[in-house]
Amino acid sequence: MSAEPKVIRQKIQRLRAGAKARVLDLFSGCGGISLGFQAAGYEIVAAIESDPDAARSHGLNFHGGEDRHSIARDITSTSPDDLAKALELGPASAAFDVIVGGPPCQAFARVGRSKLREIAEHPEAFRHDPRARLYIEYLNYVEACAPLAVVIENVPDMLNHGGHNLAAEISEILAGKGYVVRYTLLNAAFYGVPQMRERMILVAIRRELANDVDFPAPSHWIDLPSGYQGSRAVALKLATSADLLVSSTGGGAYKAAPEPDEGLPPAITTEQAIGDLPDILARELLVTGDLRRGTRRLDVSLPYGGLNRQNEYVKAMRCWKGFEGVSHVRDHVIRYLPRDYRIFAGLQPGDQYPEAHRYALELFQAELRRLEATGQWLAEDSEEWKAIKAKFVPPYDVNKFPNKWRKMEASAPARTLLAHLGKDGYSHIHYDSRQARPISVREAARLQSFPDGFRFAGTMNPAFRQIGNAVPPLLAKAVATALRGQLFGEDVDTNADAGELRAVEAGR
Repeated sequence: MSAEPKVIRQKIQRLRAGAKARVLDLFSGCGGISLGFQAAGYEIVAAIESDPDAARSHGLNFHGGEDRHSIARDITSTSPDDLAKALELGPASAAFDVIVGGPPCQAFARVGRSKLREIAEHPEAFRHDPRARLYIEYLNYVEACAPLAVVIENVPDMLNHGGHNLAAEISEILAGKGYVVRYTLLNAAFYGVPQMRERMILVAIRRELANDVDFPAPSHWIDLPSGYQGSRAVALKLATSADLLVSSTGGGAYKAAPEPDEGLPPAITTEQAIGDLPDILARELLVTGDLRRGTRRLDVSLPYGGLNRQNEYVKAMRCWKGFEGVSHVRDHVIRYLPRDYRIFAGLQPGDQYPEAHRYALELFQAELRRLEATGQWLAEDSEEWKAIKAKFVPPYDVNKFPNKWRKMEASAPARTLLAHLGKDGYSHIHYDSRQARPISVREAARLQSFPDGFRFAGTMNPAFRQIGNAVPPLLAKAVATALRGQLFGEDVDTNADAGELRAVEAGR
């Protein structure tokens, strides 16, 4: 059943009168989307997140740590009315103007369009199906809260998941509820994020406000590596099929993203993003005993690096309005990996696990020669031989884990950060061989475009997980800025991010 026209009219009138658009962030994580929307002029009024550390991070950054906003909530047991009541927001139908979020894409694996239509018409029908449950709840929130716009973020595979284009299927439901819906693929590097992170973005806007959806124009340019181009082609195989370009309802369709122009500023590089942060010389810290096994808490502060390494991106991260850094950088902590620091030091930029394994074997052979020179000959495959090998050579199969390790390139944006940074960190080895280590929590945050004043609840591993799961705030801001023009009836320059890095985020 479509939202009451009166509710929609009241929300439109409220925005046109100058009020901020109120955002509900579902599956919010620590708040990457929320931060981007807030920077674009929206008000973050509520969020739902089931992970306790991420929920506390969201509450800490957007609601001053207020208890009721920092509680982990399960969307399957929290109704829209219950949420609105707990946060004293009034009726759920009137409380929110925009719903954003990224429900897990596994929810509708192998669930066809016919079942989706049934879910849309009979929301209770498939509550027993765990694959569909989270999307059912997401759609229930849209139904109950009558937002003027919906933004869904997810992995590109959502466009071709087990032979299903889930984005098209979700679009069809939203179109039936009175929305104009479009979805596309955006790469974060095109929007000022120092990371090549490809994401599906779906935007739905009430038909009373628009007859199409605008996606943001890129602010930066890069020639993406072939691997990203290939993944995009696979994801778009179904999206560009003729029968999906225009849905049967006329409401949901794939729309090609604006192409970056080679005349734009080059993408922000890894070195530009993190080069000003204090050096952490991992091998030296092992020798001095200042780096030891144990829980890494986020209460350590280090003086910033040299001022001569500041650039516009660094200034934006240090001076983001409302999230300004202080005299010392926080969260600059790394994983304890004593076996591997010496391997990291010998890798070249772009090297992956096969090169790392080869170099580790060289180090092991050098150690055997050293021992032989002192009269300590070890029989191959003896217990002592195996013990020494384990101190030098990682146990992972080269054929099974070719991409497990990667040394970053200083002159290019980082590759995609993943949530498993909280488990190892090998996918993002610092480009500086002197430091010979994985990236720190704060460096990961910088590569995702989180400002230095943004706080992460919990210890190191949960913080890495929150960062890896997040939507880059600058990408979210670009989407939010383009949407704002349609919500408010404004002419908004969606290609203004480069200038805004120098002005808006810097708070000047």
